[in-house]
Amino acid sequence: MSTTAAGTKLSQFGVIGLGVMGENLALNIEDHGFSVAVWNLETEWVDRFVQKNSGRKITGTKTLQEFVQSLARPRQMLIMIKAGDPVDMTLAKLAPLLEPGDIVIDGGNSWFKDTQRREAELKKKNLNFFGMGVSGGEEGARFGPSLMPGGNKDAYKHVSPVLQGIAAKSDSGPCVTYVGPDGAGHFVKMVHNGIEYGDMQLIAEAYDVLRKALGLNAAEIADIFAQWNKGPMASFLIEITSQIFTAIDPETKKPLVDLVLDKAGQKGTGKWTAQVSLDLAIPIPTIAAAIDARVLSSMKEQRIAASKVLSGPANTKYTGDKKELIQSVHDALYASKICSYAQGMGLIRAGSDEYKWNINLKEMARIWKAGCIIRAALLDTIMQAYEKTPDLANLLLADEFRTRIAALQGSWRKGVNTAIDLGIPVPAMSAALSYFDSYRSAQLPQNLTQAQRDFFGAHTYERVDKPTAGFVHSEWHKLMKG
Repeated sequence: MSTTAAGTKLSQFGVIGLGVMGENLALNIEDHGFSVAVWNLETEWVDRFVQKNSGRKITGTKTLQEFVQSLARPRQMLIMIKAGDPVDMTLAKLAPLLEPGDIVIDGGNSWFKDTQRREAELKKKNLNFFGMGVSGGEEGARFGPSLMPGGNKDAYKHVSPVLQGIAAKSDSGPCVTYVGPDGAGHFVKMVHNGIEYGDMQLIAEAYDVLRKALGLNAAEIADIFAQWNKGPMASFLIEITSQIFTAIDPETKKPLVDLVLDKAGQKGTGKWTAQVSLDLAIPIPTIAAAIDARVLSSMKEQRIAASKVLSGPANTKYTGDKKELIQSVHDALYASKICSYAQGMGLIRAGSDEYKWNINLKEMARIWKAGCIIRAALLDTIMQAYEKTPDLANLLLADEFRTRIAALQGSWRKGVNTAIDLGIPVPAMSAALSYFDSYRSAQLPQNLTQAQRDFFGAHTYERVDKPTAGFVHSEWHKLMKG
């Protein structure tokens, strides 16, 4: 450890922001043998944190200048504060105190284009800026998150010992890798969150069919999800879902999940994923449907009013074989989940191509195997698919997934059709099935769409029988009969 002229030992790493995530990451870093300096805008937070963790190699600082001076060169520090303007304000105060070669990591959920801008600005001052996705919540931050850092590749070697130390570990190694330059890390985290949105909505739809079509209670559904978690669909989200259904409200003695208002919140990353998919012309209908579902859920008062005047099917209960429908719901969930991951990985590939990031998709699947919210057994198969074919155009084309979908397809369709017949909304499952059917179709009806565009706006079209003719326009009015 370095020392100052006065003989004071310098810390090896710094953390700015002592919210829950910042505190837990600081403790995680110290657990792995690195001394840590901390700073927070509210200095009483620093005092409280240091006092609570006396005996650890943690140094509290009262000013940004003191914080910077307490760190060994090249200084390495992690910012864990609210994304947006607070990051720019902190960097404006921090940058003048730093020296060439110092490294600043933004671990919040920042918009990747903000990260690109910040990285370019600090690069002019010979400072290294990383945008790093951090997944796993409070528990992950404390004991092992999945980390997605993007920035200067040469500077990564300085921070990798700390990041590899604190990251979650799977049988494929630490759940961290160099993602790519500038905004690559935050882009991948954004898409990770989009996949998370899709996964959560698909699980919610499966639950909705089980309770409404079959009238199953929370305890019965808990058992079903616990069983599903033992198979190929095993994942963190399936696991906690089974656990949620066993929680009993101490006041009413009812399943706690039944007392939760059906209005889901959302943060910026889901919306950003949908916006970027449109910018890059990559379809992500399952993820987009999940975002729409959350927005619709927030319209609670309108939905209550509509439920009193808008009617659905007369029959709302399933009268067929119970076990058969449970299996169909399982298969619809699993097949739709594959489509959701395929859409997300396709978006990462498109972003990588657009911004010249050279992101390794196999590595993205690998670092999601532990620590993060979307960790799942499925990721091993995704890794294998990209290992076999690094430039795979779509996960659905991988031999293993093609075979799985073929086996699931009939049951998948039955599950979705049953829900539709009974008036149970399954927007994400339906979107996933339509995505699959569209992607496997050699011919789609957009020939008519393009004809309409040319008819009313002279937008031109290409001819099937003259592929080398380029774009042409027809005077449709003159060609009409009658």
